[in-house]
Amino acid sequence: MSSEIFNIMGLGTIDVGYLFLACIGIVFIFIILVIVLIAQNRKMKKRYLKFMQGKNVKSLEEKIAELFDDNKSLKETVDENRKELRKLNKNQEFAFQKFGLIKYDAFKQMGGMLSFSLALLNDQNNGFIINSVHSSDGCYSYTKEIKDGISEISLGEEEKKALDIALNSNNRVNRG
Repeated sequence: MSSEIFNIMGLGTIDVGYLFLACIGIVFIFIILVIVLIAQNRKMKKRYLKFMQGKNVKSLEEKIAELFDDNKSLKETVDENRKELRKLNKNQEFAFQKFGLIKYDAFKQMGGMLSFSLALLNDQNNGFIINSVHSSDGCYSYTKEIKDGISEISLGEEEKKALDIALNSNNRVNRG
């Protein structure tokens, strides 16, 4: 079967039956696509209904506004915490973080190891040493300033040990 329209288009040799089958195939593909779209639409509608369950537009808007307010308050809290942490970190630089303690018997066999040297240093190795000497006459305490891990006043053997412990951050008590 020949058609004048097909001849004008240059398709006069194509059988109309093949053209009809091609159209049926295209319609079948479109039907499948429509079914897929209907299934996707149902899924989306279920999600929407679940999301909107028991809510109207106004209550949903209020919930979203509450979430924004909560988020804003959390952000403000985080900013405040950051400021406090910076302040604490700055203050911590000047706090005593390193210590060294040496206990010793200042006057051999005078009643035990009651004398001690205690070195307290901050992060920059500044601080002091307390030396407490216990004798039968009493207890005498001395302090020596430490700057950058060094004392301008000469240190005794126990004081040097306490300072070394503090500088090395061993932070343990030594006897002897």
